[in-house]
Amino acid sequence: MSFDWNEDDEDFFAGASFKPRTIEEDFAIPDDFANLGGAAIIPQDVVEETPFQQLIRHWMNERHAPDILPAQEMLLGRLLDHIRKQTDDVQLLRADPDSSEEEHFRITLVQTEIERVKFVIRSYIRTRLHKVEKFARHISATPELHDRLSKAELDHAKRYARLEETHYTSAVLQGLPPDQQSLDDNIAFMPPMVTAPSKTRAVFAHARQDCPPVRLPDGSTLEMTKGQISLTPYHVVEQLLAREEVELV
Repeated sequence: MSFDWNEDDEDFFAGASFKPRTIEEDFAIPDDFANLGGAAIIPQDVVEETPFQQLIRHWMNERHAPDILPAQEMLLGRLLDHIRKQTDDVQLLRADPDSSEEEHFRITLVQTEIERVKFVIRSYIRTRLHKVEKFARHISATPELHDRLSKAELDHAKRYARLEETHYTSAVLQGLPPDQQSLDDNIAFMPPMVTAPSKTRAVFAHARQDCPPVRLPDGSTLEMTKGQISLTPYHVVEQLLAREEVELV
């Protein structure tokens, strides 16, 4: 059985790695390995973003944003389906005794890319799970946030909030006076009892395009140009991030 290298698969998984990579390294691997040094360099601003590059961007945004961002269910579904297909193909080809040494080398490259994608997916899901559990009671009490979560995440947040409330009640609150048994009291000069994201936290925002001006806390305005990186409170660039005009770094 021969190993048919699908260039669409290469484009699907192409993306930034966790070490410095040249632009050539993020493009499809040509059949003629001897000509790697002469590969044409394509300007990065004209290269269409691949699904894996989109995942990298959403993953970094999720890691750096204090708030939970909209779930990327369709993108994750596409990537997971592609991983299953590639994994099945690799297992089939590895079991083929007629595979050549070059084909085995290509199989190894595919496996490496698969593991790279799986690492990012796991980290992305863990990051969201950490936020879901940290802000479970806030999420449950804020209907506006429900659309940002997948059904499984929302169900988990509600269950986690109920378990947390039950634990606090049985362990501490039932022994307190009735007027001190609430878990959502807002007392002046005291931290809120329901943990919510701090949108005043500073983030580094990288402009993916020229952005409209935004107002800073001191009343001045910030107008980011393409490629500019600014340190600013999260709430200042929250809408720019939602429109994918900036990314967090």
